[in-house]
Amino acid sequence: MSDFDPNSLKFNEQGLIPAIAQDANSHEVLMMAWMNAEAVSRTLETGRVTYWSRSRQAFWVKGETSGNVQELVSFRVDCDRDCLLMLVKQTGPACHTGRRTCFYTDVTGGSEIELMTPME
Repeated sequence: MSDFDPNSLKFNEQGLIPAIAQDANSHEVLMMAWMNAEAVSRTLETGRVTYWSRSRQAFWVKGETSGNVQELVSFRVDCDRDCLLMLVKQTGPACHTGRRTCFYTDVTGGSEIELMTPME
């Protein structure tokens, strides 16, 4: 075991790294967003998953306004150190459309199928 060094991560030209959120219990992939070095640090310090919003150019603490919080259970780094996987305890929907996951569209045989509707 060694101390985690955030500088060992490989960020892209914009200083961002893809971060995948997966439900810690069901293992369902919930969403993908971006983090910068500060978002990584904030997530590890607070246990509340914090992303970097490219459209708003601001930090985005998941659930801060919606209440659909992601509580960090495990923070994982892939073998190339250029992608993150966060196992989370998700409260409410993860997707801004109100669905449990952002991955609700299946493409099979050239056709799109909506797998779920927004949560009530």
